[in-house]
Amino acid sequence: MSAHTFPVVLSRRWSAFLVAVGVWTWLIWPRFGVAIWKDERSFDGGAPTSFLWVHALLIVASLAIGSTVGVLGVRGWRAAGRRTSMTEDSMAVRGGSPKN
Repeated sequence: MSAHTFPVVLSRRWSAFLVAVGVWTWLIWPRFGVAIWKDERSFDGGAPTSFLWVHALLIVASLAIGSTVGVLGVRGWRAAGRRTSMTEDSMAVRGGSPKN
């Protein structure tokens, strides 16, 4: 870690938002893919058209980005839980409560 780099800290609320975005991506884009596949512009004489390829690329890129965002959300959620647990442990050792 360089002298000017600080760890990123996500709250549980932002982590949950990122997980929701990842789930939303996986709910929406596959359905869109089915619609594109069934579209009459997707094939010309049985061969895939540019319309299909462009949309397939968009779908794959969106699923990759959504998956990455979801994974970051899960990692943030877990890290926030560890921070909370470490804070509670340190407060217990010092004889205080986390609410003080």
